This record gives sequence, structure tokens and C-alpha cells, in this order.
Amino acid sequence: MQSTTRIRAAAVAVALGLFAALAGPGNARAEDAPPESTTVGDVTGFRAEGPVYRLSAGPAEARVSFVSEETFRIELAPDGRFTDPTGEDIVLPQGKAPRTRWNDRGDRYELSTDEVTLRAYKKPLRFALHRADGSRVWSEAKGLSWTGDTTVQTLARGAGEQFYGAGMQNGRGNTSHRDKTVQVAVDYNWNDGGHPNSVPFYLSSAGYGVFRNTYAPGTYAFTDPVTTSAKEQRFDAYYFAGDGAKDVIGQYTDLTGKPFLPPVYGMEVGDADCYLHNANRGERRTLDALKVADGYVENDMPNGWMLVNDGYGCGYEDLEETAQGLKDRKMELGLWTEDGIEDLAAQVKAGQRVAKLDVAWVGEGYKFALDGCKDAYKGIEDNSDARGFTWAPESWAGAQRCGVQWSGDQYGTWEYIRWQIPTYAGATMSGLAYTTGDIDGIFGGSAKTYTRDLQWKMFLGTTMTMDGWAPMDKQPFRHGEPYTSINRDYLKLKESLLPYQYSYAHEATKSGVGMVRPLVLEYPDDPEASTEAAKYEFLSGEHFLVAPVYQDTTERRDIYLPKGTWIDYWSGRTYEGPTTIDSYSAPLDTLPLFVKAGAAVPMWPGIRSYRDRTASSPLAWDIYPQGNTSFTLYEDDGVTRQHRDGKYATQRADVRAPVRGAGDVKVTINESRGSFTGKQSKRPYEFTVHTGSEPRSVRLDRTLPRLTSEAAYEAAQQGWWYDRDDRGGVVHVKTAPLRTDKKFTVKLSGTSAVGGKKAAAAAVLSAPTGQEAGAGTPGQVQVDITAGSADLSDASVTLQVPAGWKSTPAKVPGRIPSGATRRVAVEVTPVKDAEVRETRLTALARYRAAGDARTTEQRLALSVLPPPPTGQAWASDLVWLSETNGYGPAERDRSNGESGAADGRTLTLAGTTYEKGIGTHADSDIAIHLGGRCTALTADVGIDDEINGYGEVAFSVEGDGKTLWTSPKLTGASATVPVDVKLDGVRQVRLKVTDSNGSKTGDHGDWAAAKFHCA
Repeated sequence: MQSTTRIRAAAVAVALGLFAALAGPGNARAEDAPPESTTVGDVTGFRAEGPVYRLSAGPAEARVSFVSEETFRIELAPDGRFTDPTGEDIVLPQGKAPRTRWNDRGDRYELSTDEVTLRAYKKPLRFALHRADGSRVWSEAKGLSWTGDTTVQTLARGAGEQFYGAGMQNGRGNTSHRDKTVQVAVDYNWNDGGHPNSVPFYLSSAGYGVFRNTYAPGTYAFTDPVTTSAKEQRFDAYYFAGDGAKDVIGQYTDLTGKPFLPPVYGMEVGDADCYLHNANRGERRTLDALKVADGYVENDMPNGWMLVNDGYGCGYEDLEETAQGLKDRKMELGLWTEDGIEDLAAQVKAGQRVAKLDVAWVGEGYKFALDGCKDAYKGIEDNSDARGFTWAPESWAGAQRCGVQWSGDQYGTWEYIRWQIPTYAGATMSGLAYTTGDIDGIFGGSAKTYTRDLQWKMFLGTTMTMDGWAPMDKQPFRHGEPYTSINRDYLKLKESLLPYQYSYAHEATKSGVGMVRPLVLEYPDDPEASTEAAKYEFLSGEHFLVAPVYQDTTERRDIYLPKGTWIDYWSGRTYEGPTTIDSYSAPLDTLPLFVKAGAAVPMWPGIRSYRDRTASSPLAWDIYPQGNTSFTLYEDDGVTRQHRDGKYATQRADVRAPVRGAGDVKVTINESRGSFTGKQSKRPYEFTVHTGSEPRSVRLDRTLPRLTSEAAYEAAQQGWWYDRDDRGGVVHVKTAPLRTDKKFTVKLSGTSAVGGKKAAAAAVLSAPTGQEAGAGTPGQVQVDITAGSADLSDASVTLQVPAGWKSTPAKVPGRIPSGATRRVAVEVTPVKDAEVRETRLTALARYRAAGDARTTEQRLALSVLPPPPTGQAWASDLVWLSETNGYGPAERDRSNGESGAADGRTLTLAGTTYEKGIGTHADSDIAIHLGGRCTALTADVGIDDEINGYGEVAFSVEGDGKTLWTSPKLTGASATVPVDVKLDGVRQVRLKVTDSNGSKTGDHGDWAAAKFHCA
């Protein structure tokens, strides 16, 4: 029986009750009449007090206070008495107020700075904001209004006006809120449609933002007109008029605080579990965490920190020894708290460097949650030289100063991946620079969903994996191959990208803008960027576009690329935006990932931990030359707070290249400015310059030696090598150690911008989906090669295959005319003991086009299949191509049981026992290869007797994508249903059990005596 409820539910229930109390009349009966609303009346008095202006309207009074040239505050007290429940909690002390002036224009007062004018119309009191040039920013459609417990502002909506913000809105946020209503409150709904970590701030494409200075829950309806309400009889809002969304976010975070700078280990992946008396995992001790940490080391996987007590009532022991053991493994100690931080000082002195807060921290309201974040952050800093680093699942405006906002407890499913994609990018629009969720959730999950989820979360600033609540532990090495190797590759890719990501982390402390961005933030004039076309993708910094795979497929459809040249990170293929990629080949190890032309990305190559860096470690630059571009690297000691005293350094890379086609490429690495403890006085540099064309020469202060092979390049201290077969052609350059206080230039003569001298002449490779091969059996892989703007000649296609496989290159006869496609069959034989699973191959085409020798590559998925069954074959005895199950693994010849493997009982339906069959839990899907050899499937189906009469499911059989048979709805009390399905010619069959009543509790469906009848 399913039993996934955490003890945490009790705390949530209590907190929900408190939230209901806070919500007040929002819980009134449906038949109650809506409360009577009052709208502010005519202005009856006005007085100016420097940058503060007071307007009376009968007993009500409004107050306008200017904070800066473009930021001001409007308050309204219906009874004339101003209050501020937030006090000094959220809004930080500001600088000197600007010079202001006012004019009485007869029908209105105009309150002005040099940048904006706020009009206060008199009859009735109504506000409108205009810029210095007279253009309108926003205007109230009617005056401020209130009921006994709510205040509302009503704004006219522009014809094309778009809206963003309101904090973490699950499943929403990176596309426009226009015509939608969002809640700004704690709801403890951590699924699609929930809104944890709400922020009472939104921004508009019209160039303004609004922050409601309150702890009260709110409702923002971006309809026509726009109505924004808060559950309190006071109005208090700050307004920001800016030059675009980034400027508005900057002004908002000037007011409420810039995002903190995490320690470098905080930007590495984290790991969490309860290691003391954990009922889910058997008796353990806190020091057992070190055995898990050893798993990361042994599997060569990065891990920056571990929470060792993440579980209600877990506790800890041997804290100093655990902290030191983690440090010895290049990790830091974190602790979770459910109810207080009274012991934080002692814990930090013992080695704690991460503090994770939980839902109980919101029980007494948003102030309590915000105070918890600030106090935990401060507690780390007061008792060590480390930076404060906290995590919280429910927070409020101002929390960006002290913590990572985490989206709560979720299930590892494809749907979970789908709706999280817009969640975190959207939260950036509210000044939240670090938002994330657990890799593959904490419940459920599978090898595939874990791997797919981990891939894209490596392009978030922060993330962690959480154990203890799923059927098996969730470290990235638990599922075995190929998942372990894929996860390792992406963890190490993130590690290598830390200089890039850390530079954006520093930028956020200045600009307020986080690294993870919706497309609309960088492309505000792109009409598609605010729409569904860009919903399931995001930018990681300005240079990476990430389009996660959120379905069980090897294709990603409908990837939108905005204006500019974009390069496929894996193949080097260039795309000219705006364009939509209808179908992108994405085998399991391939995250659809694109780089903006002009990018210069700093990297740390070949490390597992940032602590692996030494005084002689190289700095690598990954460069995609196009036009004149630059990137500024930020560096400090990564751990202490000395950077706040100016102990840091910056180093700018300038790239000068043709905008298109042939020409020289110059990369200038300027002197590193500034100093900090541990700064490299000299270091070697490495460059990967994606030109697509071999240069005549490469110079530093003199001509660098040209090397003729990868082995020669690796062995040399400095030199260059052009790898024609690497992503369409990459120039690899390395230098001897160079002083960091002196600038230098690497010049590539006679090469080109990214894409080659004639980018349009490049060929394109693709492959049909669903290709299969038998283990140890000769077969063919179909590859399509399409010529670009020029004819192709001397073309051949090679497959890069796993060790032990055999493949024969295929020569393409004759020429391929411009724009034409030729299908090529490449011979391939998997090794005899090849695992039955999807395997990634890479097709490489070599050819001549427009006078140049070129290459093009493409990743593709090939399914390695087992031999088809023969004779009478039990389904439970066959190799399964794939298996998903609602709770724990599907069991062979047992009932589903609980979450563990092989914990079921004898299969029993309506009192009849079965020796053979499959025990599942809805929703379940098992794929089996038949190869067209079988004629029928027979079985008995129903809900296993272990459930004692409840549950409700439906069974179905699919063959080659078509539904062949479906059962009626079955409960635990239903009679057993016989199955006899014809399968003539079916190559792949899927056995499915689905929930049919919205409650999966007890949905233990059995395929009893399931047998295939085959030739």
C-alpha cells in the first residue's frame, strides 16, 4: 500500500490553519454577500513637505514619498492614520531623497523629479505616472478602494502590455501573466499552480514595477483593467519607473536588498538526507553520511555540501567529526531545522556552513519566515569567517538578501520537470536570483527522470538532491549505467562552468538580476518571447539557451531561438534566429543546449571540486567568435567575506572577429585587476575557438607551434591544433603560464567567424527516430545528409560507436546538390553483450563544400533490443525495454508490495494465487520487444488482494503506439478480468495500468499469468 506521507504533513496542516486565519473573509461561505467597497473621494487638502506630499480626501489621507528620481511610495490610510507592519524588515535604509517640485494644474497636482511626474487628479483622487517627456507610464482607471479587510488598486491596461513577477509561481512566470490572476501568499502547494516563495512585486513591459510593502496576502489580476489587492485596510506601494525590466528589478532590489553572493561550494550540487535513526533506511548514524560522501568521490562526482539531518525529528550526533570528514572529502556540512536556530552558534563553530529552513518557519507569518532567513544567515557569519548560506521553501520580499528559494517537496515525474522550467526563470523577474527544486523531487522518480532533471538543473545557480522519501536513494550514482556516466558528465560540466556562473552571481549583487532568465528579459521586443513559444526554455546568463526534455522521448520539439546566431553546444551547428526548431534529436545524454554567437565563456577544466584548483591550474575560455564582444570574469577566494572589503579581481576577455565569414580573430585577455587571498599571479590559458575554418597561423607574442594531433596537443606546453571533426571545426590553443597582471592577445589569422568562412554552405545531418539494432546482430543506421547553399562532394558518413561495437563508414557517391537530401545507410553491429537500452551514437559527415573541407556531426538515439520471445513466454521472464511504476519498482512474479524491490507477496486475485505475472502500482507502463513474432497476449488482471478491497484502476495493452485493448474500471472488489489480445505483427507492446479515480492509494494492479504466444 502506498505510504509516502511525511511527518512534515502535520506541520503543513498547522500552518495551513494559520494561513486560513490570516486570509480572513477569503474563507467566507459562498452565499455571503461581498463586502461593500469604498473608493477614495475628492481631494480636500494638500501639503508639501520636501519630497513628501500629503493629500486629504475627506477622512482618508494619501502620502507620496520620493525615494529616488524614479522610485516613489504611495500610501493610503482610509482613516487618516498611517501604519507600517513591515517596519524595517523589508525596505532597507535609502540614500538622500531627490529634489522634487510640485505644480497645481487646476484639475490635478503634479509631483515631479527630473525623471518622472506623478499626477494626482483631484476629482476624485486618482494617480497617473508620466515620464519627463510627457509619455504615460501607468494610470489608475479609478481611485484606490477598500473594504473592511482589503485594499485594491485599479490600473488601466495597455493594448500590448505584459506582466511578470509575483515571486515563485509554479508552472508560470517566464511568460506573461497578461489575462491571468496570480496569488501572492503562502499556500503550501508545491505542485503546478502553487505559489511558494511569493513576492508582492510585479513589473510591466510598459517600463514600471510595483512593490506592495506588506506582509498581507494578495491577489493580482492582470485583466482589463488590472486589479491588485492585499488583505489589509491600508495601501502601501513603491513604484519604479525604469528603462526596461532589468532596470526595474535593479530599482526594486535597491529598495529591498540585492541578492547575496553564495560561497562557491553553494553553487555546487548539494545532498540531503536524515542519517540518524531513519526509519525509511534502517538504523543509521550521522557519521554514515561520510559513506555517502565517499560515493561521490569514488564516482568522480562533484558535491559541495551535505545536509545530514534532513527529516522531522532527525537530529544529529558527532557533529565536529562529521564536519571534518566532509571537509576531507571537499564538502561542507549543512543542517536542517524545523523549529528554531537556538543552537546555530554552536553548530557553526562545529563546522556547519549551510542552514536549511522549512515550512514551520512560516507558521507565524511572513515576518517570522523572513526573520528566520536573516537570522540563520547572520548566525553563520557571526560564528565563522564563511558567508551566510540558507535555503527556504516559503519566503517573502527581502529573502533574496539571505537565501536560496526552494520550491518544496515534489514527485520525480515528467510533469514535475515540465512545470518547473518556467518556475525558476520566472522568479528572476521578482529579484529572486537563486530558485530551485530537488533533483527528481523527493518522492517517486526514476532513472530517466532523474537524469533528465539533473541535466538542466546544472544551469541553475543552485540545486540539490534529496534522499529518504523515495523507494531508493537519490544520489546521481544510484541507478548505475548509463545514468551514472551521464550524470557525472553534467555535474562536471557545471563544475567547469563555475567561473561563468559565479561571475553572474557577482553581477546579481550589483544589478539584482539573477543568472536564470526568461527569454523576454533579454529580448523584450521579440513578440514570441512572452508567449507559450518560449515557456519551456530559459537563458542561463546571456549566452546559454536551455530547452530541457520533459517527456520520455529522444526528441525535443518546438525550441524557439530568438534573434541572433545560435550554436548547438554539442554539434556546432548554427541557427539563425528568430526560428523554431521543430524536432531536435536528444538522446538521453543530450540536453538541448545552445550558445549565443559572440560568447566568451570562462571555464575551469577537468575538476571535481573547486578545491581542486591550484596555483598552476589553467583558465579556459570557450569562444564563439562573431563581431566585437567581451565578458568580464569575477574572482575572489570563493568562501570568506573578504570580497565585501574589496578583495576580489576582475579580468575582461575581448573578442574581435568578423560579423560573418572569413577574417582574423583576436582574443585579448586583459590584466586582472584587484587582488584577493589565493589569487593566481600567473596561470596557463586554454582556448577553444569555434571558427569552422582552419587558421593559417596562431600567434601570441610570437607564432605558436602548430600541432598535428590531439595527442601532440595534450603533450605540449603550448601550441595550437585545429580539430576539423570537433563540432564543425574548433581551434584548440594552449599557452604556457602567463602573468595575470599583464594583458596578452591571441591572434588567429586567416580564419572566420563562428560557422566557417561560408556558414550557409554547411551540411545538416539528421536521422529518423525509432531506429533499432539487436545485440550482436549486424544492422544499419539511417542518416540523412542535406547540402547547404553549395553542392557537396567527397561526402562520407561515419558512426562514432561505443567500445567493442563495429561500424563501417558509408561513402556517398557523386555530388549532393545544394538543398538536396541523401539518405545513407551506415553498417553497425552492437557488441554481443550490449545492454538492452537506448544508446547514443554520433554521426559524423566529412565533405567538401564551397572549396573547403568541412565536417558536420549529429547525435542520435539507437535502441538496442533483446532477441524477440519464442514459444510460450511469460512476460515476467522477458527483458523489459522500459518500466515506470507509481510506487516502487514493478515486481516480477510478486505483487507490488511497498516501495522496495522484491517486497511483494504471492500474486492473488479474488482468492486465486498465481506463480507468474507482474505486480504494479498505477500509473505503470512496461514496454516489451516482440519483434513481430507473437500472435497473442493472455493474462488475468485485477487489483491484488493485498489491498483488501479498495483502489480503482484501468488496464490497457498498446501495440506499436495503438491501443489494442482496454479493461473496464476495476476496484479491489471487482471480479478478475481475463485478457486475450491479438498481437499479429506487433513489434513493441506496452502494458499499462492507470489510476481511474484521481486517488492512487491502493492501485496495485496485477498482470497475473501474463503470457505471450509466439512463433
